[in-house]
Amino acid sequence: MAERLKADCSRCFGLCCVAPAFARSSDFAIDKPAGRECPNLGDGFGCGIHVSLRERGFAGCTVYDCFGAGQQVAQVTFGGRDWRTEPSSAASMFAAFTVMRQLHELLWYLGEARSLPVPATLAAALDAALADTDALTSLDAVALAAVDVEAHRQRCVPLLREASEVARAGYRAAPLPPDLMGANLRGADLRGAALRGALLVGADLRRADLRAADVIGADLRGADVRGARLDGTLFLIQSQLDASRGDAATTIPARLTRPAHWAPSGAAPPGRTPGKRTARRR
Repeated sequence: MAERLKADCSRCFGLCCVAPAFARSSDFAIDKPAGRECPNLGDGFGCGIHVSLRERGFAGCTVYDCFGAGQQVAQVTFGGRDWRTEPSSAASMFAAFTVMRQLHELLWYLGEARSLPVPATLAAALDAALADTDALTSLDAVALAAVDVEAHRQRCVPLLREASEVARAGYRAAPLPPDLMGANLRGADLRGAALRGALLVGADLRRADLRAADVIGADLRGADVRGARLDGTLFLIQSQLDASRGDAATTIPARLTRPAHWAPSGAAPPGRTPGKRTARRR
């Protein structure tokens, strides 16, 4: 399951470059409506500026993760038929991708929850949720587009929350506010902290210990995690790592990949001058 939930762009048709809408911002250099291909998408469905996305204002592309939904839709749902060769399939394919991406993300979270030491009753409930979610990914394009993903997610969220509470039960983390933008948490003991949906943009988390902290949905854009303990952090995903600023001393879960843009140990991360604050501190 884990390998299936990793993006394989070579087996996709550039769906993440076409289906979603982009809004001009610090993450995207252009406005692009949903369903229109990015001007940087090449004839072979590869990105023409892949090696310089950050420099050219497309940092948002570098942190996007489809959880393998692209190749699932391209190769399974549509059997290898692409939207350029068969333009009539485009709208249906893009709608299917939008749903599939959400289902695959949910599969990732459910799979991690199931890997935690949880009571037998919860384990059985997670197994059932995994099976139900996986079954939805096998639907045809029409049925897939009709799935009420939000309703399905709401049936799974309590299970994820319960698994998190069980995993964090042995810690006594102090409550933290949801808005931690630019917060000074350097060296903080955040083991077992509830950081679900927390705003950690630009936060200083250097050498902080986030083992068993729940970061599902937390915004880590620009967060400085150099030297931080992220191995064992609950529900940490690749896009959160990619959006943060770490180094060789940052420990990460084995299932994730160390971002190529992270700095060597002891060096300031790209875009940051040593000693210069770029986010407000609290």
